[in-house]
Amino acid sequence: MKLNNLKYKHGSRGQKKKIFGRGPGSGSIRGFKGNKGQGQRSTVNVRRGFEGGQTPIYMRVAKIGFNNYEFKKNYNTVTLAQIQQLGKDVVNTKTLVEAKIIKKNRLPLKIIGTKDIVLSKKYQIEANKITAGAKETVEKAGGSVSII
Repeated sequence: MKLNNLKYKHGSRGQKKKIFGRGPGSGSIRGFKGNKGQGQRSTVNVRRGFEGGQTPIYMRVAKIGFNNYEFKKNYNTVTLAQIQQLGKDVVNTKTLVEAKIIKKNRLPLKIIGTKDIVLSKKYQIEANKITAGAKETVEKAGGSVSII
């Protein structure tokens, strides 16, 4: 055994933890962050998908899929409580427009309500749609519902 043949036993010398960003001696002058720019700074606050001001890919790519917006059906909705306050026996689009409860008479009329409301009068209701609870309440009070 000679001095030039001596070797350390494997694992006896621990590996030094590499410290980044402390000059050329650490292995990189720029701290392994590349050359200049926003990402090299200490406070990088860029949202996900940001491409440096260029229009992001999620805006450049065409949107595909189903959208039901143009086919949705709008209704003039009136509650049974509003009908009770109206005080007329016959309720239709014309009477509701005159009473200024609804503004657009070109939209179909929908009556909504629950079984909890107690009606004192017999109402004749002409509407395009009516909920099951509202229909039951009107018929329970002796009124009639006709769907246009």
